[in-house]
Amino acid sequence: QVQLVESGGGSVQAGGSLRLSCAASGYISRACMGWFRQAPGKEREGVASIRIGAGSTYYADSVRGRFTISQDNAKNTLYLQMNSLKPEDTAMYYCAVEIACWYVSGLVSRYEYWGQGTQVTVSS
Repeated sequence: QVQLVESGGGSVQAGGSLRLSCAASGYISRACMGWFRQAPGKEREGVASIRIGAGSTYYADSVRGRFTISQDNAKNTLYLQMNSLKPEDTAMYYCAVEIACWYVSGLVSRYEYWGQGTQVTVSS
C-alpha cells in the first residue's frame, strides 16, 4: 500500500513559480512517480513523470522547458518545480505512483495510487 500527500499549491501571477511536493509512504524503489493535472471540464493529463532509481523522465509538451520533476530518495519525496507559469496551467495537481514500472510514461491509466491533489491557480 502506498500513500501520497501533496503540498505546495497556491495562487500565483503569470510568470511566477511554485514548487509542489509529494511525500510517499510505502515501497516505491522500482516505481514510477508522476504529476498529473485536471482542469475543470477537462480530462486528467500527465504533466511529468520519473522512474525511481533510473532517473528517466517524461514531460508533456506543454510544460517541457518550464517544469522540472525531481526526487529525494532519502525523504521519499517527489517534487515538481514549476516556472514561467501560465493561466492555462491552472488545475488540480495530483501525485501518483505506478508500482511495477518498466518505462516512464504520462498515461493516467498506468498509475495505481493517487494523492488527494493540490490546487494551482495562475492569474493573468
